This record gives sequence, structure tokens and C-alpha cells, in this order.
Amino acid sequence: MSAQMKSVSYGLQPGAGRAGYAERNADYWKRNLAVSTFGSFTTLVSLSMLLPFLPLYVEQLGVQPASAVVQWSGVAFGATFLGTAITAPLWGHLADRFGRKPMLVRAAIGMAVLMSLIGMAHNVVELVVLRLLAGLVGGYASASVVMIGTQAPRDKSGWALGVLSTGALTGNLVGPLVGGFLPGLVGIRGTFFVGGAMIALAAAATIFLVREDFDRTLDANARVAENTTPSISTDRWLIFSLLVTAMMVLLANMSIEPIITVYIGQLGVPRNHLAQTAGFVMAASAFGSMLTAARLGALADRVGSGKVIVACLLATSALMLPQAFVTQWWQLALLRGLMGMTIAGLLPSVARLVRHAVDESKAGKTLGYLQSAQFSGQVIGPLVGGQIGAWVGLREVFFVTAALLALCAGLNQWIRVRTTQRGRA
Repeated sequence: MSAQMKSVSYGLQPGAGRAGYAERNADYWKRNLAVSTFGSFTTLVSLSMLLPFLPLYVEQLGVQPASAVVQWSGVAFGATFLGTAITAPLWGHLADRFGRKPMLVRAAIGMAVLMSLIGMAHNVVELVVLRLLAGLVGGYASASVVMIGTQAPRDKSGWALGVLSTGALTGNLVGPLVGGFLPGLVGIRGTFFVGGAMIALAAAATIFLVREDFDRTLDANARVAENTTPSISTDRWLIFSLLVTAMMVLLANMSIEPIITVYIGQLGVPRNHLAQTAGFVMAASAFGSMLTAARLGALADRVGSGKVIVACLLATSALMLPQAFVTQWWQLALLRGLMGMTIAGLLPSVARLVRHAVDESKAGKTLGYLQSAQFSGQVIGPLVGGQIGAWVGLREVFFVTAALLALCAGLNQWIRVRTTQRGRA
């Protein structure tokens, strides 16, 4: 492929001087995608494997009664994502200034250290603080989205982000399963050391295998030029709707997961089987998403992200409601598996639309804000689920989440109609 043809493929303007960031990394992005997918998988396994035994760990740290265990479980689980939500825009901005690879290395090393320290917590306050710090310095999956989202060709960005999402979703699938049996082998505290070792492996792979052609001077000059010349006209309502959607995706998925062990207990599962059963049910959602994430990302490349987003939001909302009426744990697992299949198309489609809507030199920063919104949903979801579950009832969590998803679908449809009427669809 000639340099000029490659420039067009990447949505860049051929011209004088060195090529743009995406074009310079045209030979690396597939390799980096493979490593980032592996790294996202290992880090998400480590983060999600505590879900089945988190209430048990909180109880082990001296928290009583059961309602307090539920509330502290939600706080402890959401703390990591609160930290990530706070710092994701900063890391995205620094990625635009200093390169994407350093952000991946920083996230992996920080998470490996803090995951191990969590296994040495003496009380629930230390647990919450350490998980908050893990979020502040971590965010490997977020940094991967920034790298792949800015390196992949625009016409393949949906597929690439879908593949990356599959790695993270597979980690979310395997993590709860591992968390269901690993504490029985190495103990709850030992499980965190295993998780830290897995993330350290991802750090080593990132350091030695990821390649990036980042020219700090050239890209800084590009940012200055784009600040003084006409750029892509950004629809602020469009960006707002995408940020809300990213938040809602994780809110919907996480609103019940931190307290799902308690919910399954209400369905008659014996206490000595709670962790394993909860791990299986949690894995069902990730398994469904793993099957469809790349396919729905590719579909967004063909038919447009807006259509995929609206359809997936409506389908997920519809599948949320019957989860409130299940009488057996396997029914819940089946419904969450189907919900995982519909929710999988949202994040790759949202990130793809952002990639197309902003200038290349600002893509990292904007994708950072997108990750911040996404992790805000992971903070709000467990808090909402924990509070409603503790004071109203666990089944009501599903009703609230379904309504929020339907409202979000309406917002996105309004944006689609609005942009179509303005001739920008």
C-alpha cells in the first residue's frame, strides 16, 4: 500500500512532513492489539475473580450484620472504578503527549503491586483504600482502548475495539469462575497474590512486545496546528450521549453483580455452594458478550454505530426485566447470558463513534473521558444496587436499571434523528 493510499485508509491527510500517528503505527497495531487483548484479559481476570467471595472477605474482615456486608461490598467493589473514573482523562491526556505504551506499562505495574497489597488488608477500610488506589494508578483496559482506538484504521476501528473488548469480557468470564474455586486452594488472601502475579505477566508482555512510533515533537506540533486551524466539527450533544451511554452500559452490568451472591442465596442455593454458583452466574454475562462483541463491532463498521447502539440498549433493557422474576439460579444465568450478548455491542460502537468524531491528536483525551464515564457507571452501579438491595429489595434493582437503559436508548435515537436532519448521519 502506497503512503498516499495508507493515509486515506487511516482517515489522514497526505501531505508534507512525517505521517500522522495512526499511519506511523500501521505496521504495529495488529501486534499491539494482540498484546493489549491478552493484557486486558489477565487484568480483568484478576479484578473480577474477587466478585464471588467479596462479601465473604468483607465478612472475614469483621463486618456485621448482613445489610452492612452488602453495603460495604458495594463500596469496596466500586472504589477501584471510582479511582479509574477520576484519573482516566488525565492518563488519556498524557497518552496524547507522551505516548500510549508508557500508560499501559504504568497501569500494569501499579495494578500488580496493589492487587497483592489488597491480600494483606487488615480491615474493610484498608480494603476500600487499596482498591481506590488500584483504580487511581491502574486502568490497563482503558489505556488499551486509547492505544488501539487511535492506532487502528478508521474503517476497522469497530472490529478492532470489538476484539479488544472480547479480551476484557473473556477476563470477566474467567475471573468469577476462578474466584469460585481458587480461594479453596490458596485461601482468600492468597487469591490476591495470584492475581498480582497474573498482572505482572501482562506488564512483562507489554514492556517487551508492544511497539509504538510516537514522536513527541511532531505530535505536539500537530496539536498546536489543530488548535489554530479548522478541525472536525464536534457535536457536543453527540459526545454527551456517548458519555452517558458508556456510563449506562457498566451501570446496567454492575448494578447487581456485587450483591449477586446474596440474591442467589435468596433463590435457595446452599451457603457452601454460593461462591461457585455466583461465579457461574456472573460468568454467564461475560460469556454471552464474548460471543458477540467482535461481530457487533464489525456490524457497526458496516451499518453505523448509532443503529447498533439503540438496538442493543433496547434489547438489554428488555432482558433486564425478567431477571427480577426468576425462581432458580440457572434461569438468572441464562438471562444474564442473553443480556451479555446484547450489551456487548455498546462499548465498541461508542468508542468507534468517538474515534470518528474528534481530531486524531485529541482522540486519546476524548477516549479518556469516555473511559471515565464508563468507570463512573461501574461506581454508580454497585452503589445503586447495594443501596436499593439493602433498603428496598434486590428485585427492584432490575426494574430501575431497565428503565434507565430505555431512557438512554431514547436519548440516542433523538441524537440520531437530530444528526440525520442536519445532514451529518
